[in-house]
Amino acid sequence: MLYLLAFILTGLAVGILSGLLGVGGGFIMVPVQYWAMTYSGIDPTIAMRVAFGTSLAVILPTALSGCYGHSCRGCVLWESGLTIGLSGLVGAFLGGTIASHLPAQILQIIFGFMVVAGALRLLFSNKISPSYKPTDNRWYYVILGFLAGFFSGLSGIGGGIILVPILFAVVGLSMIQSIGTSTLVISLNSVGGIISYAINGWGVSGLPPYSVGYINLLQLGLIAGASVPSSQLGVRFAYKWSDRLRYIFIALMIYIGLRALGFFEWLNLY
Repeated sequence: MLYLLAFILTGLAVGILSGLLGVGGGFIMVPVQYWAMTYSGIDPTIAMRVAFGTSLAVILPTALSGCYGHSCRGCVLWESGLTIGLSGLVGAFLGGTIASHLPAQILQIIFGFMVVAGALRLLFSNKISPSYKPTDNRWYYVILGFLAGFFSGLSGIGGGIILVPILFAVVGLSMIQSIGTSTLVISLNSVGGIISYAINGWGVSGLPPYSVGYINLLQLGLIAGASVPSSQLGVRFAYKWSDRLRYIFIALMIYIGLRALGFFEWLNLY
């Protein structure tokens, strides 16, 4: 019952943050799933891979729900988002394949460094554009999408935690446009990662029950069942708090990144 409650509450939080910030919520799901599985006796490396794969499987319907809400408000740039997302799908497949053969500690360090780096880039950027006209150079978006997707598959996150700062600070979208477009991109990114984790985990011994490769269907159902409807609540909050979103995003990224790197444990702050 404790695990069930933890997964449902995690789903609610993931959905709200997905709609609010355009992120997949993997930085919440992965630690919770990892804790639950290792506490149940699952090998830590297997647990981390299952957490990554299942996280991406949850992100797909959750991000699509958030994308619908943002699209209704005109804040999803469909042409640019589809280009970034489809190239990201390929990158996510490659990243997921590599992650399926790396130990848990290395994956956690990669995850932490990526999140902190994205937060610092967003913090020190003064490029704030209230509107955006997409460039005609599609290769720019193809490369951007591939890199975001690669890191998505490698770390089990949807890619929004990296993509939103790039869309805002480098491409020049407004924060609310970055968030809306990110929900479209991360839903596509997650598909490549899902396929990769399912294939690479097929037939592996030591998986938890009800797993398809490195994707656990029980955890998927519990978390997604709560995250999909709650993402619409996050979308509503995003338009009420639009002026504060940048700083909320930065604070969240720094905390999650330092936690993944073990900074708080090093200071004996658990």
